[in-house]
Amino acid sequence: MTRIDMARTNKLGYAAVLGMEAYSRKSVEARLYELIKLRASILNGCGFCVDMHATEGAKRGIPQRTLHAVGAWQHAKGFFDERELAALALTDAITQLGPETVTDEIWDAAAQHFDAGELGAIVMAICTINVWNRIAIATEMAPPIDDKHPIV
Repeated sequence: MTRIDMARTNKLGYAAVLGMEAYSRKSVEARLYELIKLRASILNGCGFCVDMHATEGAKRGIPQRTLHAVGAWQHAKGFFDERELAALALTDAITQLGPETVTDEIWDAAAQHFDAGELGAIVMAICTINVWNRIAIATEMAPPIDDKHPIV
């Protein structure tokens, strides 16, 4: 059980994050969006979001092997195209902020595959999933396991 229901207790703040989510979802191609969301969630250790984005990725037709490879994408590059690899590297860098994370090398590699508008949308998507991860972890959200969400 979650500690609090942010959608109920903090409606305006939650609505603001939903706005970021809506922008990200419409601005980033669906497959890339799910790969970004899954990767950041893995890095942050958010079980709720890992489950959600692996499930959504499968529903969107991303092969299971590709979804599994997101956890070790640097050693499973054959599952991803160059654009996806650049976006995953940028996801790692932005999610694991520090003095040497979002380097010019990582940024320039992404800029070779995405224009400024696309890069901005990808940055927003990465930032948004990091917000969701922190909400889910802080409030102890757990993946649903029930008749509607069975473990198969």
